[in-house]
Amino acid sequence: MALFFFLIFAFSTGPGLLESPPKVRLVRGPHRCEGRVEVERNGEWGTVCDDGWNLKDVEVVCRELGCGAAKGTPSGNLYKPLANEKQKIFIQDVNCNGTEDELIECDRVEDVFDCSHSEDAGAICEKSPPKVRLVRGPHRCEGRVEVERNGEWGTVCDNGWNMKDVEVVCRELGCGAAKGTPSRNLYKPLADEKQKIFIQDVNCNGTEDELIECDWVEDVFDCSHSEDAGAICEKSPPKVRLVRGPHRCEGRVEVERNGEWGTVCDNGWNMKDVEVVCQELGCGAAKGTPSGNLYKPLADEKQKIFIQDINCNGTEDELIECDQVEDVFDCSHSEDAGAICEKSPPKVRLVRGPHRCEGRVEVERNGEWGTVCDDSWNMKDAEVVCRELGCGAAKGTPSGNLYKPLADEKQKIFIQDVNCSGTEDKLIECDRVEDVFDCSHSEDAGAMCEKSPPKVRLVRGPHRCEGRVEVERNGEWGTVCDDSWNMKDAEVVCRELGCGAAKGTPSGNLYKPLADEKQKIFIQDVNCSGTEDKLIECDRVEDVFDCSHSEDAGAMCEKSPPKVRLVRGPHRCEGRVEVERNGEWGTVCDDSWNMKDAEVVCRELGCGAAKGTPSGNLYKPLADEKQKIFIQDVNCSGTEDKLIECDRVEDVFDCSHSEDAGAMCEKGQPDI
Repeated sequence: MALFFFLIFAFSTGPGLLESPPKVRLVRGPHRCEGRVEVERNGEWGTVCDDGWNLKDVEVVCRELGCGAAKGTPSGNLYKPLANEKQKIFIQDVNCNGTEDELIECDRVEDVFDCSHSEDAGAICEKSPPKVRLVRGPHRCEGRVEVERNGEWGTVCDNGWNMKDVEVVCRELGCGAAKGTPSRNLYKPLADEKQKIFIQDVNCNGTEDELIECDWVEDVFDCSHSEDAGAICEKSPPKVRLVRGPHRCEGRVEVERNGEWGTVCDNGWNMKDVEVVCQELGCGAAKGTPSGNLYKPLADEKQKIFIQDINCNGTEDELIECDQVEDVFDCSHSEDAGAICEKSPPKVRLVRGPHRCEGRVEVERNGEWGTVCDDSWNMKDAEVVCRELGCGAAKGTPSGNLYKPLADEKQKIFIQDVNCSGTEDKLIECDRVEDVFDCSHSEDAGAMCEKSPPKVRLVRGPHRCEGRVEVERNGEWGTVCDDSWNMKDAEVVCRELGCGAAKGTPSGNLYKPLADEKQKIFIQDVNCSGTEDKLIECDRVEDVFDCSHSEDAGAMCEKSPPKVRLVRGPHRCEGRVEVERNGEWGTVCDDSWNMKDAEVVCRELGCGAAKGTPSGNLYKPLADEKQKIFIQDVNCSGTEDKLIECDRVEDVFDCSHSEDAGAMCEKGQPDI
C-alpha cells in the first residue's frame, strides 16, 4: 500500500508547522544533515545496506530531511560507534530516481540477509541555511532574533518568549544550550522601523529542531521593535582547532570527529578554506596558509589524517559545511594544513592600571565601552579576562575604584553577576546579567593578571629596550630578517616590551657578536600597521631562505620612565622607595620587604645589584603625612624586570611612613 506524507510549510499559514516526522534520519554525524542512514518501520529504527547506494538515493534523503542538496555518500562505518549488532538492517538495493520526496517512495529490497553494519549507508547533505538568525550581538550565537520569510528577514515580538523558545533557536543555529532571554532592546541599533515584525506568542516545547516547528501567531499588530525578542546561547565548541602556533588563532589545523582529533591534508587547501576556519574560531580574517609542518613537533604518526581536498566557498560558518573527501590514504603529516588568522580584538580591556594586564574591567558592545559591576566578581572571572587578553594567570580581583579617575558617570555599566567557570576563552562566553540598575562606578570590577612574557626580545644592546630583534617559537629564539623592516614594525616591538615609542631601526649587525649560524631566522617581510599590541599580530612570511644574520633586524626604543624611584638618599640608586600611580607618587610599606624585592627595584632603575634593604625612615625628612602609602606585602621572585610585575597588596591601612621601605643598590651609571 502506498504511503504518502503531506508537508505543510507553516511560515505562511501559522500557527506552527503541521508535518509528519520523516521516516528517515542521519545519526552519529556532526549535525542532523550528515551521518549513518536509518529508516523507521513500526516505531523501530533500522539501518540501510549500502549495496547500490548512490547520490540519487542521498538526494532523496536530504530532501526529506530539509537538508538541501546531496554532497556525498560516505560509508556509514565512518560514524562511530557502529550500529549495535541487535539493530536490524531494514533495506538494501535502494534505487531512487532522485526526484522522490521521501525514501519510502523509492524501489528497494526489504529484509536483508547478506549485509553487516560495516556496510551501512551514509549521507552528507548541504545543510540548508537556518530560517533564523541572531543579529547585533557579540557573536552569531547571541543577539536579536530574526526569522526569514520569502527572502525577507523580520523580527519576533517577545510576548510569551521564554527559555524553551531560545532553546530551539540555539539548537537550530548549532549554538549549544540556551543561556538567557536578554532584554528586548539590548542589541543596538534597534531594527529599522521599516523592518517587519513577523511573529509573536511563540510557543515551543523546547524539543523542536527548528523554530518553524513551534506554534506562533503571524502578523503582529501590537508590538514595536523595542519589544523584539533576543537570545543568548552557549556557543558550542568548534569542531576545528589550531595547534602548536603562537596563539589559538594560528597553527596546524585539526578537526574533531567522534571525540578524536585528526589533521587535514593540505591538498587543495587555500585561503577560502582558512577564511572559514578563522570565522569558526572567532579569529577574524584569514591571513595565510602556512604549511602545517612549521608547527613543531609534527603530529604523531598514530594521529589520523581525517580529511583532504577541502573546497570551501569562503562563506560557510563551519569547516564541516565545506565539500571534502573523508578517509585520506595518500598524505603524511608533513603535508598537514595550517592557518594564520587575524586575531580579532578582544571585547574586554583593562584600563587605568599600570599596564594593559591590570586595571578596571571594561567590555565592548556595539562599539561602546562599559564597565562591569563587581557583584559576584571573583578569581574565575578574572582568569577568563586574563586569558582573553593574553596576560597569563589571574593574580587578583582588586576593586575597580583603585584605578583613578573613576569611570565617567555617563559611561554605562553593561553587566553584573558574571559567573564564569574559569575555562572559557572569552568573558562573553560566561553567564551574566545584562542591563545593570543597582551598581555605581565605585563598584566597578577590576582584574590583575600575571603579565605573560613577550614573544619578542631585544638582545646585545645597551639595555633591554634596544638591540637585535629575536622572536620565540615553541621555546626556541630566532632572529628576524630586515627585508621591509621599518618604524611601524619597531613601534610594535617597543609597545610589546613596554619600552615606549620607537626611535630607530638600526641594522641588527650593529649588536655584536652576531647571532650564531646555528640560530634560525624565523620570519621576514614583517608588515605591521603600527597599532598592533604584539609582533605576532602583524603580517609576515615564515621560513626564511634568502637572509643571513648580517641582515637581522634591530630596534631602538624610547625607554619608558620607570614607575619606581629612590628618594632622599645620597644618589638615585639608594633611598626610600616610591612608586607612581596615575601621576601620583606614594611609598611602599616594608611589611615582607626583602632583598628579592630590592633586586627588582635596582634592576628597573639600571642600578646594578641590590646591596641592602635599609628602613625608609633613614632617609630624612620622612614622607609627608599627606603622601599615600600605595602598596604593602610586596612579594617578588627576584627575576622580574619591574616592581609592578610582583605580587602585592594595594590599599594600605595599617602602615605609617616610619615603616616605609628602602633600597640600596650597587650604583650603576653616574647621574648626569
